[in-house]
Amino acid sequence: MVVRLERRAAMHDKRHHLRTLTCSKSVKRKNVTMDDLLCIYKLKLKLEAVKRELSNLIAIKRELQLPKKGVEVEKGEKGFLVRVICEKGGDKLVSILEVFEEMGLTVSHARVSCNLYLSMEAIVVAEEERELHVKSIAQAITKAIERQ
Repeated sequence: MVVRLERRAAMHDKRHHLRTLTCSKSVKRKNVTMDDLLCIYKLKLKLEAVKRELSNLIAIKRELQLPKKGVEVEKGEKGFLVRVICEKGGDKLVSILEVFEEMGLTVSHARVSCNLYLSMEAIVVAEEERELHVKSIAQAITKAIERQ
């Protein structure tokens, strides 16, 4: 009999703790349980909303950090300075290097990064003494990137 009373007192304490955690006004065990389940469901919904908002903020932050995408070509003393910034994926770097080869350009110095996007800065020199225009190089590189 004493064990039964102790068990009942322990259950009463547990229900009391549950009522205080969930701000339940109910005294009945069934109602307290339903209030607890409702509270857990509401917390799940709030957690999902917070996760969604966090992913949206991370996406916005990435967009703000990305530099302007495109191709810039400048004529320098020794050759051409080529800057390319685009989304990574595919064989874009290979396509760009193939364009250089087709146009008769040799890469004398290059720096490439592929963290959030493909970023390349290269100095290219013409193998032969022929007229190359900045616009023609930029258009060829842009076409190669768009093909991917």
